Amino acid sequence: MQAQAVNPPYVGLWTRISDFDRHDLGALLVRRRVVRIALMRSTLHLVTARDALVLRPLLADMLARTVSGLLRRHLIGVDPSELVSVATTLIQRQPLTFAELSKLLVQRWPDHHGNTMAQTVRNMVPLVQIPPRGLWDNNSNASHTTMAHWLGRELDDELSTEDFVLRYLGAFGPASVKDMQKWSGTTKLAATFERLGSRLRTYRNERGTELFDIADAPIPDAEEEVPVRFLPEFDNILLAHVDRDRIIAAEHLPLVVTNNGIVRSTILVDGFVRGRWRIDRSRDLARLCIEPFVPLTTRTVRGLTEEGMALLDFAAPEVERRDIRFEPPVAHLGTV
Repeated sequence: MQAQAVNPPYVGLWTRISDFDRHDLGALLVRRRVVRIALMRSTLHLVTARDALVLRPLLADMLARTVSGLLRRHLIGVDPSELVSVATTLIQRQPLTFAELSKLLVQRWPDHHGNTMAQTVRNMVPLVQIPPRGLWDNNSNASHTTMAHWLGRELDDELSTEDFVLRYLGAFGPASVKDMQKWSGTTKLAATFERLGSRLRTYRNERGTELFDIADAPIPDAEEEVPVRFLPEFDNILLAHVDRDRIIAAEHLPLVVTNNGIVRSTILVDGFVRGRWRIDRSRDLARLCIEPFVPLTTRTVRGLTEEGMALLDFAAPEVERRDIRFEPPVAHLGTV
């Protein structure tokens, strides 16, 4: 689960899993069964401990390339292997925030910017954020230690690139090679898709782009009705493809994805993004504000109201008063 912010992974699981309890996920973090770690695209993800151990080695080159420019431009004279060694020793001695790590690294390299060194270490050393950061509503400063130290296990390079592709397609197929490269941050995957051969099924989209999927993956009927859904900020479904108009109209994309990379919470109607949402909270009121991009039918409003009250029950059970407000559409492009 994409995890730049603390609460979105909880909402993302709630919207996908029946009877999901946010305390269960918190317990998995505390018990070290789930970790927060930089993975795909060098962004923070919430994954099982097992996945972290096999995904991190597979993405190591990509993560190192992401900070190679910092080493060349801003850390001249700092030996990368020594930086890794010193930082690993410091952070395994006791968990550290990046601010704390920065100060300690400056003691060793006083002529260099501490935060630049800490951010470089983040990509070169498999670091995990440890609880309480990551627990529901807990936005305390993140402390880090190495994944091996936290889990008591060494990294495992048994996951092949072929398996990585199959897992991606299992979640986001049909998709193109460029789609997966965009989502993962990796490159040169065309040969891997080709090696999978008969294990994949191919399609062509309206633009003629070749799409791949797992050979026996079911394809839903285009006429099948799907329920409304509330997606959290940074949901992977909006980040998994180069061609985003499969789920959101081009004119609506700037209303969801900001120039500084924020991906807002959205509503899905018939599988497409038709608006965004937020919860405004005071001491005694939690209000779900729904901002549609198009006028909504009575049936859609009814579905969003029902699902929205369930969202409020999940996200703000301790607040006595809860209600829903539909704001005027941002754009008038039709009715859904």
